[in-house]
Amino acid sequence: MSRAVTPRRLRVGATAGRVLAAGLLTTLLGACSLNPARTTPSLPVAERFPGAGESDGRHAGDIAWQEFFADARLKKLIETGLANNRDLRVAALNIDRARALYQIQRADEFPTVNVSGQRTRQRLPSSATPTGFGFLSSYYQLGIGLTSYELDFFGRIRSLSQAALASYLATDEGWRSSRISLVASIAEAYLTLTADDALLALTERTLASREESLRLSKLRFDAGVAAESDLRQAQTLLESARAARSQFARQRAQDENALNLLVGETRPIELPGAQAFDAQRLLADIPVGLPSDLLTRRPDIRAAEHRLIGADANIGAARAAFFPRITLTATLGSASRELGDLFGAGTGAWSFIPGLSLPIFDGGRNRAGRDVAEVDRKIAVADYERTIQTAFREVADGLAGRATLGDQIKALQAQADAESARVRLAEMRYKGGVASFLDLLDAQRSLYSVQQSVIQTQLLEFQNRVRLYKALGGGWTPGTPPAASR
Repeated sequence: MSRAVTPRRLRVGATAGRVLAAGLLTTLLGACSLNPARTTPSLPVAERFPGAGESDGRHAGDIAWQEFFADARLKKLIETGLANNRDLRVAALNIDRARALYQIQRADEFPTVNVSGQRTRQRLPSSATPTGFGFLSSYYQLGIGLTSYELDFFGRIRSLSQAALASYLATDEGWRSSRISLVASIAEAYLTLTADDALLALTERTLASREESLRLSKLRFDAGVAAESDLRQAQTLLESARAARSQFARQRAQDENALNLLVGETRPIELPGAQAFDAQRLLADIPVGLPSDLLTRRPDIRAAEHRLIGADANIGAARAAFFPRITLTATLGSASRELGDLFGAGTGAWSFIPGLSLPIFDGGRNRAGRDVAEVDRKIAVADYERTIQTAFREVADGLAGRATLGDQIKALQAQADAESARVRLAEMRYKGGVASFLDLLDAQRSLYSVQQSVIQTQLLEFQNRVRLYKALGGGWTPGTPPAASR
């Protein structure tokens, strides 16, 4: 900010030398930092995942989702979701915001130089002048100035800049985590929708079978060879199948709406043909690796680490608040009473205003600020450890599912085969008059229930593979977030 001084002849070389010396001194002393020594907590989990086996050196994070998912229809849905999903778009905009905030904070590390011009015109009454005569005066001023530049002797400005950078990097990792979650969520929603289709198709087949059973029961009842109870039981099973069809149709519509929300596109889009549910093929083997691999593969863990780094930087800034702050304000320019003489000889003007501020009494504000920063770091450490433990648990759960769901599906499929044979035998025995109609209905109910269990367990197995892939850090391709204008 410039001000009027008595015009003097300038020593431009000497002034420039002082400014250069001050900048050099700032650079040398800027190496001082009060940040705590950076330490990363040890992994609060076991050294190996339970039941993981030996690592072959490959990571799930090396497998792009385009390779992991083989269904062309699902790939198209994921591509559309990555382009249109609003939550992911908000995450990308948050990155732009964090980047701008970091740039604002980093600007404080450099001096602010402004060019300013001013014209002052004033009138003094006779009562306010030594001569007793009032007069009008004009004053013109033009200069370049450095405004309240803080010499960062104790690293306060740089610590705040590091904290802002850590926040930006954490937000960037948050976008990557959101992207992985979106890919997995679309895959799970799509698999759920295909399971709904399979359940609907099964129910339609069951409904047709029970309509035929009711027709035969009515014929036998009309012929007097079957009791009315057989007819009523056939009607009960038929209506039960119809209710199940309505339930699955409603569930499918709701699951389709959920998928459309994730994809971010409700208008019809061109999609490849869908595969049958039992023909879904994901990668058969997902490499697991070691728990330490998650530190470099999972964006949420890297984001927690950046937040921990930012907490360290905030402690450094809070500590520096106890030390003096030295600021510089300087101007260099011309001043004159006449506009035409502004750049004439003898109009040079300069000012140099160093400032020193040393906290003596602030009611405990600085101490409280330091305590807050230290508690925030403890919270960041706990958050970092909790994030690692959560990741470890998600992988362990996925491995447990991988170890048991396959066997469960095989057992259920064998049970379904046995129930199918039982239904055929019950039909033969009932038609031969050896077994009651109740035996046939019981066999049909059991077969329908087991067939539903097979589809539902297959869905769990597919979803478990997707979740394990996501838990191991797979699902994103390295790159930068999309532009905010998307």
